[in-house]
Amino acid sequence: MSQPLVGIIMGSDSDLDIMSEAAKLLDEFNVAYEVRVISAHRTPEEMGAYASSAAERGLKVIIAGAGGSAHLPGMTASHTTLPVIAIPVKRDHHGHEAFWSSIKMPPGIPLATMPENGARNGALLAIEILALMDTDLATRYETFRQKQHDSVLKTDAKLQTEGWETYLKENKS
Repeated sequence: MSQPLVGIIMGSDSDLDIMSEAAKLLDEFNVAYEVRVISAHRTPEEMGAYASSAAERGLKVIIAGAGGSAHLPGMTASHTTLPVIAIPVKRDHHGHEAFWSSIKMPPGIPLATMPENGARNGALLAIEILALMDTDLATRYETFRQKQHDSVLKTDAKLQTEGWETYLKENKS
């Protein structure tokens, strides 16, 4: 496998179901990554070492997911100058504390925060960042965006032709 460019980290393996969406998308774009469980609370020294050594190890972006108090993304950002993308992990039995923890970062330490459980969008932002330095990746990303655009237009044309009631009946999930 080639040198990882993206680090995907999470506070617990219970977040892997959400964070795996970032890995799947990076696989689609053939972007090398690593996946780690690193807790801001239970392994703070390891978290600091991971973040502070990330750039010298070749990483360009870190996607950090955590639920509950969600200190992992912000604390990771405080130990590196690489872009850090927060994925607030939301479970049915939790409130929105992970989201609030990420968007309330103090001035001076930037943290890009995705929607709750937005690991796929986190990977897309990482791809956008990497595409600034990789024309092949930029082309693949532009193609991806164009396919989304074309799909919406195709859906709208079908809706306009069939009418909303017929479309809804035929396209129920």
